[in-house]
Amino acid sequence: MTIKPLADRVLIKPTPAEEKTLSGIIIPDSAKEKPLRGTVLAVGNGTKDEEMIVKENDIVMFGKYAGTEIEIDGEKLLIMRQSDILAVVNE
Repeated sequence: MTIKPLADRVLIKPTPAEEKTLSGIIIPDSAKEKPLRGTVLAVGNGTKDEEMIVKENDIVMFGKYAGTEIEIDGEKLLIMRQSDILAVVNE
């Protein structure tokens, strides 16, 4: 299935939550935090007032409660407005 976000929306694949601490302790599901980073999979065309700054394959940081979680082909993704993205990460 192909998804093309509309206007200033962005489709993001969240980075998986850490499974273990650096010291090797396994983190249970109930203690895992929602990921705050992800990879941009698709972007909309923007609006007449705001052009799209992020592009596909950018690694971005977003707020804890940003976006709407959707499931496509068994994979959990987030769709959010570009303004919900806090930063683009350069690695």
